[in-house]
Amino acid sequence: LLDHIRENAKSKNIFIDTINCTEDHIHVLVSLGIDQTISKIVRLIKSESSYWINKHKLSNHKFEWQDDYFAVSVSESGIDTVRKYIAHQEEHHKKKSFGDEYREFLIKYNFEFSRSDFD
Repeated sequence: LLDHIRENAKSKNIFIDTINCTEDHIHVLVSLGIDQTISKIVRLIKSESSYWINKHKLSNHKFEWQDDYFAVSVSESGIDTVRKYIAHQEEHHKKKSFGDEYREFLIKYNFEFSRSDFD
């Protein structure tokens, strides 16, 4: 799947620096082109990859990504840290669930959210 997403992105001039996934989410470090938006990139990756997953019957049911996504910008000085974080997702999530990690991130960086978002 990850190779397919990377190849498809490349064909659409989307530069994926780093990509990794677990069974329930994906992390992608993307360098946006001047005419690209985060929402457009996410839509292209989600739509094509869900089509590919279903075409190749990689799921026992019709696969669909959730509608929402979370994106933040990364400074040049933080890129290596983010690359390492993405590369070690499987190991990282043995210690902490995605939901717990996401909630901690929102609190740490003062993002607004509702506790009901996690129910």
